[in-house]
Amino acid sequence: MPQGEVVGNVVRVLDFDISDWFDQEGPLAAAVPGYTLRDAQIQLAQAVDETIASHSVLVAEAGTGTGKTWAYLIPAFLSGGKVLISTGTRTLQDQLFTKDVPRVRDALALPVQVALLKGRSNYVCHYHLDRLEQDERALKSRDEISQLRQIRVFATRSRSGDKTDCGQVPEEADIWNRVTSTRENCLGQDCPNVKECFLLKARRQAQEADVVVINHALFFADLVLREEGITDLLPAADAVVFDEAHQLPETATRFMGDVVYSGTITDFLKSAEVAALAYARDSAKWTEACQRVSYYVKDLRLVAAPIEKMPGRKATFEQIPEADRFFEILNKLYDELVTLTGMLTAVQERHPDLATAAKSGTELCARLYRWSQPVILPEGVTRDSANLAANTAQQTVPPAVSKAGNVVAEQLVRWVEVGLHHFRLQMAPLSVADAFSRQRRKDQAWIFTSATLSVYKDFSHYTRQLGLYGARTERWESPFDYQDHAMLYVPDHLPEPQSPDFQKQFVTTLIPLIQASPGGVLVLCTTLRAVDNLSAMLLEAFDTHFIERPVLRQGESSRGTLLEQFRQLKNAVLVGSASFWEGIDLPGDMLTLVAIDKLPFAPPDDPVLEARIKACRESGGNPFFEYQLPSAAIALKQGAGRLIRTEKDWGLLVVGDRRLVEKPYGKLLWRGLPPFRRTRKLDEATAFLKTHAKDIALPTGDDAVS
Repeated sequence: MPQGEVVGNVVRVLDFDISDWFDQEGPLAAAVPGYTLRDAQIQLAQAVDETIASHSVLVAEAGTGTGKTWAYLIPAFLSGGKVLISTGTRTLQDQLFTKDVPRVRDALALPVQVALLKGRSNYVCHYHLDRLEQDERALKSRDEISQLRQIRVFATRSRSGDKTDCGQVPEEADIWNRVTSTRENCLGQDCPNVKECFLLKARRQAQEADVVVINHALFFADLVLREEGITDLLPAADAVVFDEAHQLPETATRFMGDVVYSGTITDFLKSAEVAALAYARDSAKWTEACQRVSYYVKDLRLVAAPIEKMPGRKATFEQIPEADRFFEILNKLYDELVTLTGMLTAVQERHPDLATAAKSGTELCARLYRWSQPVILPEGVTRDSANLAANTAQQTVPPAVSKAGNVVAEQLVRWVEVGLHHFRLQMAPLSVADAFSRQRRKDQAWIFTSATLSVYKDFSHYTRQLGLYGARTERWESPFDYQDHAMLYVPDHLPEPQSPDFQKQFVTTLIPLIQASPGGVLVLCTTLRAVDNLSAMLLEAFDTHFIERPVLRQGESSRGTLLEQFRQLKNAVLVGSASFWEGIDLPGDMLTLVAIDKLPFAPPDDPVLEARIKACRESGGNPFFEYQLPSAAIALKQGAGRLIRTEKDWGLLVVGDRRLVEKPYGKLLWRGLPPFRRTRKLDEATAFLKTHAKDIALPTGDDAVS
């Protein structure tokens, strides 16, 4: 057994091999009942340990059941340095911090200090809580009156202030937006509650800890954090582990871009008017000034109405209908917003709320400027306001610099997206590779791990997206027995997926499989429209065939609520899209059938993908094989990965898209999946379900592997 010495709060282990800790006679085996030695887990841990020691980069794909969480936690704990662990979602972040970290730390008996850090919107703000309690008119319902009382009790008793710990109020409740702070309305050191601030407490703990558990969104907001005084969190880290690393390219694209949401402007106008009338009523005609901005927000939405008929209700910067009129209104919105911001700036010394409003207005001016440049102003429209906005922007965040602090203007994709009563002006970088890779210090180790990073054993698509040139790449297959426990069924009788009869025949095919499946059923769709259509068709078919199974549909409730209902019902059919393709763990008999309607190619109305395809084609590349196919392969692996979660699990995977088998490129997709037994015959798939339902004892406990 390795020996160690304690230096400060960190154990520096002497003379050891990382595999000793995983030995059948080691500390993990002693602490975990039913512990199983896994060669792939040990090899992954060794690779992580070597990467940390050499300050290099590792991209590691580890199939479901490898035990990747423990494989990176143990080297992280033993490294003697500061390590950040970044997860894909707050849910996974909480699970890692409350379950996996304590279990491993206790098993190894290491005095490692671990902290949890989230974005500011997760922590109750005492100042904004007090303000809401003093303004009952801001409460929108009786439920919110009760929720406010619960949050007050929680804030009084809680040590963390993390809204996840307030079980009485749903995390998605709108009231949380009014009792937490934003970067714009935080008073910082001027806040009367600064000494008891939950956010500052969490950040101090993170700076002092050896290991900090964060999420990808927070990682990309790091430069914003540094602007707020957090100067030694990421820079001080010796290693960063990115779990669920397949999400990073999309997250990086989102955070290295920017968005101007009409609702944000409306909220700003409300808070600005309230603050101005309360503390500077005599200095200007505030209501009129706010109404002028509001008028042009509504007018811009009206001018953007033709976009509703475009694919995805989106239009790229170059495709905006009635562009002259659109930009004329946009510049008038500039005028009025800059004027209002100047009025607020002139009186901001009178009260912190006025200073906050001025700060918010300045930020909005900067965003509008960055999105709109260069715009040819129509004849008769003054450029003074645009120039003022430019000056305002340069005083805050320089034009062409994203939220993450990287110059991206030379390759920006910009588009307008409209909803029923709102619009979004969005922009994103064409590529995040250079900007992302520059975030790494030369002496900092980066580890990327997920079950889905390669495309048929090739990592080049992933490493190219993030600029990880020269990174070490490794992969380990899942230890699960897919040949005996799982089958892939691609029906040979369904029409092409673009056929108008496809969905109806897909549901008809699913009915006997659902009848033969003893556990829950997950139907994964590629569009929200398909979710609605297939849900309705399943309900109708259940009535016809007298099937007594509840159908849960994405959109009826929150994702968490639907999953909890699914677990409790045990035989439900859950139909979902997007977020239901990953991050779902339903082991045992909770899930025995997963059905995917079509191959998950990204929709053609994605402006970023459209721009990347165009750029790839113009440079002589093949966008289908360089972008579309690799992305579909990774998404398909994620969806398929919902089926088998433990060594005892079994089930059927249905992919209704015959292109998986019949198109030449389909081979690249199905060969990237785990080694399922395969069939194209409905009777063989049904027989598989019936046989396993009868012969295999289904696990009732949680046998999931960490």
